[in-house]
Amino acid sequence: MKSILVGIDFSPAARNAAAYAANLALMLHAELVLFNIYTIPVTYGQVPMMIPAVEMEGDLAGELNKLKTELNIITQGKINISLQVKVGLFFTELVNMCESMQPYLVVLGSQGSTATERLFLGGHTVYAMRNLPWPVLAVPVSAQFGGIKKAGLACDLHSIETVPAAKIKLLLQDLHAVLHILNVEKKKYGGQETILESIMLKKLFEDMNPEYHHFRNNQVDETLIDFSEKNNLDLLIVLPQHHNLLEMLTHKSNTKQLTKHCQIPILAL
Repeated sequence: MKSILVGIDFSPAARNAAAYAANLALMLHAELVLFNIYTIPVTYGQVPMMIPAVEMEGDLAGELNKLKTELNIITQGKINISLQVKVGLFFTELVNMCESMQPYLVVLGSQGSTATERLFLGGHTVYAMRNLPWPVLAVPVSAQFGGIKKAGLACDLHSIETVPAAKIKLLLQDLHAVLHILNVEKKKYGGQETILESIMLKKLFEDMNPEYHHFRNNQVDETLIDFSEKNNLDLLIVLPQHHNLLEMLTHKSNTKQLTKHCQIPILAL
């Protein structure tokens, strides 16, 4: 059975991501694993406090159980939900869980309304999207699951041979989603090489009959956000290992713009 891991820090962003993931798990007939990773000492405000690990783990497990009850109500008890509480460094423990469980997807909250939640986006979520060798879905705090009917693949025309086409096709088949391929090139690029790469890209996805959209604009992030909103995309797929698009979307100077305007989940493959 497919499994979906959901990171929980009990912020509104994380709780919303859990609700989104629960509905997605219901659609995919997947199980849900809610996890919390904490470090010692725990910091309250500016003051580090030593709390016994057993007491801390018990408190966190209790809070996860409350969230599990809420998600069972949302899904009418139709999915299996398990809980994990770990102590250690976030990314290290996340990698360990992924190696053990081989999840279909890792879901993390993003784009919180408070400074702390935005720091979570700038830290754990983005770092996982860039470095975790499993798919990571960042869910905005305002996103509500209504199915994934239209997905956009943000793709430049460089190193096309590294695009994980088989993984993308399998995912979109599971979601029953129509594919839109979004190519945004800065104005200085073009020429014969671009034409050849475009042909290679179309060959990769010809069996899916995707819709292609080409843009020539130096503002890559704004172009993608604008298209996604105007065309009611349900999901934006980025390939951080393939190009620097994720860097553009999550760069410090762009985080405020993305937080304010991009209201659809972003999947890093």
